[in-house]
Amino acid sequence: MIFGVDAIIDGEKAAAAAWKSVFDPFLRGHAAVHETTFVPFDVRADYLRYLRGKPRLEGVRDFLAARDIALPYDDLRGLAMSQREFFLGEVRRHGLVPYTSTIALVRELRRRGVRTAAVSVHRDGAEVLRRAGTAGMFDVVMDGLDAPGTAVPEHPDVHLYLQAAQRLNTPPAKTAVVEESSDGVAAAYEGAFQTVIGVDRTGGTAALEKHGANLVISDLSELHLTDTRVPARQAVS
Repeated sequence: MIFGVDAIIDGEKAAAAAWKSVFDPFLRGHAAVHETTFVPFDVRADYLRYLRGKPRLEGVRDFLAARDIALPYDDLRGLAMSQREFFLGEVRRHGLVPYTSTIALVRELRRRGVRTAAVSVHRDGAEVLRRAGTAGMFDVVMDGLDAPGTAVPEHPDVHLYLQAAQRLNTPPAKTAVVEESSDGVAAAYEGAFQTVIGVDRTGGTAALEKHGANLVISDLSELHLTDTRVPARQAVS
């Protein structure tokens, strides 16, 4: 069973704080240059509406478009890159907390002999797992350093999931994937994995289903193992 790191770790607070560290100085400078009112980044409303669950570059573009700000690609890329550095700073200072329901599920899977993998499109995904004290719980850990393309993490790539399944020594047709983002779900769907489980914590069920989730739940505590190889409705490994 393959888990996206976002379904393992609660990184929302750190991510939102990092975006505020990126956008507030930029918005303040932009307002000064254009003689407009500085409106700071809202760590809840702006984060949830424009950034959560999206590739960073896409989120930057969407947020700035909402503020009627257009930037060249390189400037957008620079803002996206700096967010991850701020995020890691937040993680290194304050740590991260895993979702208790995910950890409980992983422990039960391992008890039953089901091998597990954790994957992230970000190059620091393995570090994030270590900081949360969860890296040792998985048979396979893969991040953006293992994925094709490393300039700016964009859409999760199907090859990352396929490589994880290969390292687990299980074919995609007998492997389940758990993801929170629509792009992660879409990548798993493209890989023809047996079951793609979307975790919707913020009301995005329709998007997860549209991108290929066979099952959408709000928390992994809702996923019940019916025997040693069957989470929910379909046999997986």
